[in-house]
Amino acid sequence: MHSAEGALLCYRSAVFEGIRRLGAHNHPTITMSGRAMHHALDAWEAGDLPALRAIFAEDAEALRAAGAEFFVLPDNSAHLALETEGPPLPLPCLHIAEVVTEEAERRGFGRVAVLGTRWTMEGPVYAQAFERRGIDWAVPDAERREALHHIIMDELCLGDFKPRSIALYEQTIGEMAEQGCDAAALVCTEIPLIVSEENSALPVLDSTRLLASAAVEVALGDRRLPQWRGGPVE
Repeated sequence: MHSAEGALLCYRSAVFEGIRRLGAHNHPTITMSGRAMHHALDAWEAGDLPALRAIFAEDAEALRAAGAEFFVLPDNSAHLALETEGPPLPLPCLHIAEVVTEEAERRGFGRVAVLGTRWTMEGPVYAQAFERRGIDWAVPDAERREALHHIIMDELCLGDFKPRSIALYEQTIGEMAEQGCDAAALVCTEIPLIVSEENSALPVLDSTRLLASAAVEVALGDRRLPQWRGGPVE
């Protein structure tokens, strides 16, 4: 857990995916680490990915000590830090971008609009994940990227869902559709709180719920236990 609103949506989605598959009041055991994002913000602003990786490694160690077999980090930007070089993480991680791009490939999308924080939109995690699958991708222009980033950090992460901000996301997706995108990847875990298939001009790839569903599949043995423990993705 890093960004609380997205993490809690992921948790809730995993619980109800478990109930859907196992029956009422039943789901795989979920152990959470809930360090406040406040403690990482200076490192984010400084672009200090090794410091961020160390924070996430500490949390993964706490989960390992609690008996977890693997972990998910429902924060897309955090995978920039997880992908940096360093000692193997204490637990294998189910990589959110691999889950999202796998679904994009399954659904046959050819050009995907990537919407998230500035760090995610401008970073290599999704660019490389889509390219590994031969899928084209695009992001909004620099001014719009900054506006969307601030909506996430200053509003959505704090539980503030302003109608004008929702409208800007809807407008952005419409513009990306006009530029030839055939899907919108909601790759900040808070964006699905304000954007869905109902108000999007494009089919959506909901990173939060896709990660939750994939995690339940791993827990139930229907998806292979992840092997990745940080560093560059092969």
